[in-house]
Amino acid sequence: MFQVRIHGRGGQGVVTAAEMLSIAAFLEGKHAQAFPSFGSERMGAPVMAFCRISDGEIRLREPVMEPNAVIIQDRTVIDATDTFLGIVAGGFVLVNSNSDIRHKLKKVTVKCIDATELALEHVGKPIPNAVLLGSFVAITGILKIESIVAAIKTKFPGTMGEKNINAAQAAYNRVLRII
Repeated sequence: MFQVRIHGRGGQGVVTAAEMLSIAAFLEGKHAQAFPSFGSERMGAPVMAFCRISDGEIRLREPVMEPNAVIIQDRTVIDATDTFLGIVAGGFVLVNSNSDIRHKLKKVTVKCIDATELALEHVGKPIPNAVLLGSFVAITGILKIESIVAAIKTKFPGTMGEKNINAAQAAYNRVLRII
């Protein structure tokens, strides 16, 4: 089972990102679950969401405590919460940042991408979730970019969906050039 924990702030699409990951997994014939964890439910408050992806049935229902991947949609939550707690050796950390982060993580792949910049360029809004999903699949290989594209189309049909697809694809291509 591959477990993902997503950190960000209310209004950045954290919960939607987890949902789109689970839709993409379903489209590939996998089992998946996505669910949020809210503190105070207001715009800008720290938010977490979780996604599990498996080839078999998922019986767990608790929050992800030992993630294989952590996606950080807003780097300010790194200092506000314990975002790296429990990440497994060989795991992945993806941070929305235009510069590298300082960390003490060992045996973990850490990548930064300026997802907000790409979101503004392609979507016209500072909502980085689609960009980070495109980056996530490029880094981990756990799902295909085509599945993320299809999940975005499912969640956001029309012009907004196309803009988010372009953002995800641009991020995917950018990350593949970096790796």
